[in-house]
Amino acid sequence: MSQNYLNVLDLTLGILLSFLTLVFLIRLILTWYPKVDLNKGLWLFIAVPTSSILNFTRKLIPPIGGVDVGPVIWIGIISFLREILVGQQGLIKLAIQKSIN
Repeated sequence: MSQNYLNVLDLTLGILLSFLTLVFLIRLILTWYPKVDLNKGLWLFIAVPTSSILNFTRKLIPPIGGVDVGPVIWIGIISFLREILVGQQGLIKLAIQKSIN
């Protein structure tokens, strides 16, 4: 039972963290195109998961030279978490291997 739970957790976290990385990467690219309205159409799928997180980040770290560095920071944080948790030597992978043995 524990191994099934760990496998589901590994898959779910892997997909979620990959999705967030992709969304923040798209959001980073969209900063180069300020005329894109994120409140219309399919752009909502990018704006909704990132806006509140980026607003919080902007309060802590204001744009540097007019460039919002929030997406870059979050891509780094999410990539780090993904590697620590579900990477090849991640904590969840190690727990799965330990439960097999």
